Amino acid sequence: MSTRTVIRGGLVITASDEIHADVLVEDGRIAALAASHTPAAEAFSAETTIDATGKYVIPGGVDVHTHMELPFGGTSASDTFETGTRAAAWGGTTTIVDFAVQSVGHGLREGLDAWHAKAEGNCAIDYGFHMIVSDVNQETLKEMDLLVEEGVTSFKQFMAYPGVFYSDDGQILRAMQRSAENGGLIMMHAENGIAIDVLVEQALARGETDPRYHGEVRKALLEAEATHRAIRLAQVAGAPLYVVHVSAAEAVAELAKARDEGLNVFGETCPQYLFLSTDNLAEPDFEGAKYVCSTPLRPREHQAKLWRGLRTNDLQVVSTDHCPFCFVGQKELGRGDFSKIPNGLPGVENRMDLLHQAVVDGHISRRRWIEIACATPARMFGMYPKKGTIAPGADADVVIYDPHAEQVVSAETHHMNVDYSAYEGKRLTGRVETVLSRGVPVITEREYTGRAGHGVYTPRSTCQYLN
Repeated sequence: MSTRTVIRGGLVITASDEIHADVLVEDGRIAALAASHTPAAEAFSAETTIDATGKYVIPGGVDVHTHMELPFGGTSASDTFETGTRAAAWGGTTTIVDFAVQSVGHGLREGLDAWHAKAEGNCAIDYGFHMIVSDVNQETLKEMDLLVEEGVTSFKQFMAYPGVFYSDDGQILRAMQRSAENGGLIMMHAENGIAIDVLVEQALARGETDPRYHGEVRKALLEAEATHRAIRLAQVAGAPLYVVHVSAAEAVAELAKARDEGLNVFGETCPQYLFLSTDNLAEPDFEGAKYVCSTPLRPREHQAKLWRGLRTNDLQVVSTDHCPFCFVGQKELGRGDFSKIPNGLPGVENRMDLLHQAVVDGHISRRRWIEIACATPARMFGMYPKKGTIAPGADADVVIYDPHAEQVVSAETHHMNVDYSAYEGKRLTGRVETVLSRGVPVITEREYTGRAGHGVYTPRSTCQYLN
């Protein structure tokens, strides 16, 4: 049985266009668009009509950096694939790409299979995987080729976290050389973890144990140094590079310089770096622990450089790095020792709304909002135009967005499985009203109508964003 829905009267916004148009959805895909109140649009017929008058009709958000159920620091991220993808849907995100983890001494396949088992049958929206490569050896390199062939086309390495995820320069170079051959994209956590560990040890020896010292030891210069080194290693290997969660003005400068040289180097930032700062890390009574993540929050003056990078396209993507840990019982593991605070913030539900607020505030345009939150992430990780746009043939991942609704962000009302909000009390203009995932209503006029298991695994092609 064919199912048809027509969305009437909204302002359709994509990365390239804004048009008052009606959208016809058939069997989970966008079937057609036609300018509103024209004979072509009037001819659309469907069992279901959604009135989007006065609203935006936008592609579902694509969040390419989440960590559901990630084991870290003796505990695990508090969102499961079920709770995390439901919260994502509430926030207008219809696709996530999460990170499967290779453990040292084990193969990539083993890690990928474990993450498939966590996600399968549990997700409210569609999902894919990147692969964290923690142990570069000949077997790992061969497995990278196989994973690219089957749609896991991006691999994350860490210059941070010695003894856990860390790779040295030689291991990084080998993985980059392999990705240059097989078409994979290396994603880099660029911080000099070896040097940071020295500064952590010295700070603790001085009795500097509060959360704010997490930000002070993870220096912006050590993010910039690692970013520079990653860029040059990628250049030697002839491979593209995607630097995750860029937080420091100095790191943006390294990316801009490389891009001016014509290198295929890309940068992602996150809402926490655009809206929060070291002021939050310094909150008294251990409240600052709520804001411990890596790369860390920076002094407020870095924000202007990040916004500028997003406008000039030296930064291309805003993802969340959603990795929630409850304040009670998880963040509290680091009382008396900031280095034991689990690193990560909740945010998968807030990203689309925070970026709409950036439109309201004049930081970015409406089309740029959709570009950095939907279209470019889909292109960067091989999912476009299936995901990230509203066009005939695309998956009908569509959000009806009320640009005038006002909301106050709070843990009381959010749907993430975490006991605090990083944006508690923040007033925002704009709110998700209805969300379709492959044509199926997941949020219907601010009610959850989705189900665990609707979301399907999405294999990806290689990066579609190269020069």
